[in-house]
Amino acid sequence: MLVDQTLAEEVHGDRGVGFARIDGFADPGVGYAMRDDVIALVRASDGNVAEVEGALVLPEGQADFRAKEPEERISKVFRLHRRPVFADFIRSPEVVRILTTVLGPDVDCFLSQFIFKNPGAWGQPWHQDSFYFHFEPARPIVGLWLAITEATLENGCLSILPGSHREPIHEHVPDARPGANYGYVEIVDHDMSGSTPVLMSPGDLLVFDSHLMHRSTDNLSNGARGAMVFHFCLPLVGTEPDNVVNDRVPLLRGGELVG
Repeated sequence: MLVDQTLAEEVHGDRGVGFARIDGFADPGVGYAMRDDVIALVRASDGNVAEVEGALVLPEGQADFRAKEPEERISKVFRLHRRPVFADFIRSPEVVRILTTVLGPDVDCFLSQFIFKNPGAWGQPWHQDSFYFHFEPARPIVGLWLAITEATLENGCLSILPGSHREPIHEHVPDARPGANYGYVEIVDHDMSGSTPVLMSPGDLLVFDSHLMHRSTDNLSNGARGAMVFHFCLPLVGTEPDNVVNDRVPLLRGGELVG
């Protein structure tokens, strides 16, 4: 793992790139347990839009996914970080060390999503996560992207634009593709030619600033590309806006786990 100060500077600093990759961060079995838990929720939903045990299941918007088996037609499952296998992960000493390094001693987890990218699923266009986050303080906010499967050029890995965390939030326009997934928007006013793909193996972790511009591409492979993503912020100031996918949970106060 990067030393603490280097990690903070890489993710948030003016001279950093807006992200840090930690290879082999978790045993792949941790991700597989997450996937098994989510598949049980998906099967309980029968692959439809549904709330199941507090989680929100959302299927792919593409019409040609509708006749497939439940876990083959799901896009994302939100609001997972209260469930034991996910809560154990974000409360682990290794994750706590990252969070206190990049955010400080007081941290909330407000968003979690398991991403299914099944064969044929479209990628998500260029965006900044903070476009979706409308609370104070607006920064710093950090995401942890855990690879559950391999992420390759063929199956739709992330691409990132290094240094773009220093940009303000750009205009995002709706994804114009018929059947685009819920909430998909796109940045169209910025040069992305300096972007780079992020190839990952199961258990690798990407730590990134919420202003970092990133996207994923279509899954052209025969297998699913799975990832688990958590988002963390400072304690809320003011009133929390309504958001169907968010679920704020106090995680750290004074550097110690809450509860």
